[in-house]
Amino acid sequence: MKHKVPLSGNSAVAYAVKAMDVDVVSAYPITPQTTIVEKIAEFVANGELDAKVIHVESEHSALSAAVGASATGARIFTASSSQGIALMYEIMFIASSMRLPIVMTIATRALSAPINIWNDHSDFMAVSDTGWVMMMAENNQEAHDDVVLAYRIAEDPRVLLPVATALDGFFMTHTIEPIEVISREEGLEFAPKKKTWYTLDPDNPVTMGALGDPNWYFEFKKQQYEALKNSRTVFDEAVKEFEKKFGRSYGPVEYFGNEDAEVVLVAMGHVSGNIKAFIEKTSAGNVGLLRVKLYRPFPEDLIVKHLENAEIVGVIDRALVPGSPYGGPLYSDVIVTLSKNNLSKKVVDFIAGLGGRPVTLGHIKNIVEKLEELKLKPQKDLPKEPLFVGVRE
Repeated sequence: MKHKVPLSGNSAVAYAVKAMDVDVVSAYPITPQTTIVEKIAEFVANGELDAKVIHVESEHSALSAAVGASATGARIFTASSSQGIALMYEIMFIASSMRLPIVMTIATRALSAPINIWNDHSDFMAVSDTGWVMMMAENNQEAHDDVVLAYRIAEDPRVLLPVATALDGFFMTHTIEPIEVISREEGLEFAPKKKTWYTLDPDNPVTMGALGDPNWYFEFKKQQYEALKNSRTVFDEAVKEFEKKFGRSYGPVEYFGNEDAEVVLVAMGHVSGNIKAFIEKTSAGNVGLLRVKLYRPFPEDLIVKHLENAEIVGVIDRALVPGSPYGGPLYSDVIVTLSKNNLSKKVVDFIAGLGGRPVTLGHIKNIVEKLEELKLKPQKDLPKEPLFVGVRE
């Protein structure tokens, strides 16, 4: 086994960026992301990474600079959180529509107001309609590995789309875990640096970002839709090769527990570790966990496969969409997936952990007990609105 290094989640991401030998890093400081780029800047200052670090005045400019640099064929990295993601939002659509393989890490944090620097998934979920491939890690090793996987996926000619990786703010970004660090040689062997996309070149001029009138815009968007759909195949290929090379296995989803469990929880991010601990601690053979890693494109086939035997499903959402008939975005995707595939299931949405409030083993116990109670009731008697976990009335 390789030597392990104790690293925070943010440092683990920075070491992966170094392994991928990026050319340009453009970012603006924001808690809890800041130390990712600080560590990368340290690598550059020490001569460990030959990259240009661009200091900008806002996150909007950070992603704009990343778009420009990627358009020249450079390998790009950026990172942000919360309001920074909101300020980047306009340019996120541009990056994906221009088919630029930028990689960004989101240190997930609640969106204001009120101002909150702690963790939930509201910023990550806000990205879900921008046309980016999206992955979320459960632990720091996975956050490290996801960055390496992201470049392999983004720069594949069948994809050519930006990729957002994510790790939970503070719960992961500032928590230290032992990490098997991928070296530069290993990283570049897995995801070699080569221009696979159209780039700006004075010797071979092209136009980028031109007006897309009604004669052409529709076709561009259909191509972008197909590319994001195709990224699932590339993801599956990449994780298989990653396992062969590094011995760590990832899939679009992870199922933990008894495959025939009557009660299945669906979750994302670090809270999945707490659910696993609950299942192990209580020997809850009647409870399973379906952790979603690849959020876009949403792995519908595996959602159906792992939920078809469940009697009742509890989705734990760490983001809330006011005014939606569903409440939580993950719940919405699960419901639509089951409906499309003619799979009738009792599904209950639980809103938990907003603004950094911990989702404890006690909360998980309460969720499971509620599902066991609702399992005995007819479909029509299920809650019509999400159930809020750990919130004061």
